[in-house]
Amino acid sequence: MSAFAIGSAHAADPLKVRFILNWKFQGPQAWFFLADDKGYFKKAGIDIQLDQGSGSGAAVPKVASTAYDAGFGDINAITRFAAKHKGKQPVAVYMIYNQTPFVIATPKSAKITSPKQLEGLTLGAPANDGAFKLFPAFANIAGFNASKVNWQHMKPNLRVTMLKQGKVQGVSGYQLTVLFDAMRVGMNPDKDLDFMRFADFGMDLYSNAVMVSQKMLRNHPDKVKGMVGAINKAFWEVVANPKVGVDAVMRREPLLKRASERDRLMATLKHLIISPEMKKVGMGGIDPVRLKRSIKIVSNAFKLKRTPAPDEVFQTQFLPSMAERMGK
Repeated sequence: MSAFAIGSAHAADPLKVRFILNWKFQGPQAWFFLADDKGYFKKAGIDIQLDQGSGSGAAVPKVASTAYDAGFGDINAITRFAAKHKGKQPVAVYMIYNQTPFVIATPKSAKITSPKQLEGLTLGAPANDGAFKLFPAFANIAGFNASKVNWQHMKPNLRVTMLKQGKVQGVSGYQLTVLFDAMRVGMNPDKDLDFMRFADFGMDLYSNAVMVSQKMLRNHPDKVKGMVGAINKAFWEVVANPKVGVDAVMRREPLLKRASERDRLMATLKHLIISPEMKKVGMGGIDPVRLKRSIKIVSNAFKLKRTPAPDEVFQTQFLPSMAERMGK
């Protein structure tokens, strides 16, 4: 593997960067922790603080408000924020979840195969759940009435438990989150659950990306580039040796189950990150045509007053070279 460009800076004058993650600490965040532990952020002149998040959508307003300088969250939430607050939205600079993770999970016994069948049901989700926030857009595109679906909110750790107990008739979420939570409460996802994937009904959207505040974008572009390079370097090290990534996670949350976090990491790589498009555009990159189309989908579905330009949502100038983004 060649040397990676992770920026250069004066070690004596690091920039303090507060970074909010999408969720509680877990396996699929391994590269952030590894980049920190191996000093890649420090080498880029960054003193980073990695905080747990409360949802992919929730990360966006926190970065926009400058409570955080950067974060990892839903690019579709950036589109919505940019439409309402032009010039104040965070900007995505490194795509990680190339594939759409959003699903509605229902019991197999209910035999729900069509989005229209969700009408009249009570679904459950945490209030900051990314799939819940995009549900009106899903309804618009899939051709059913979102107002006919009832919602009950709960803490994230109770979502699948309430589904198992029959207190809700379905739940929204990231497919892998729901899948692993189902296993945790003794369900067999393959036998017990059906997953209705948003992408299968026209919502081919990008998902979580690294984002930065307007202030960091404007005042510290060199640090943005250095931060992205650090994450990219650590990402490929985790791909090459998942154990070092899981080790980095376990150092922060020793009570987690190592095997579960490794499984979560590997499933995320397989289903959300390593895709034919990613192999074509490089890790962290995007297909401009698909990005424009996904912005339009969100804009139309939410009836946004204006459709943000692609460069309001994602900017590519901070990406490492293609060779580096292919792990070479």
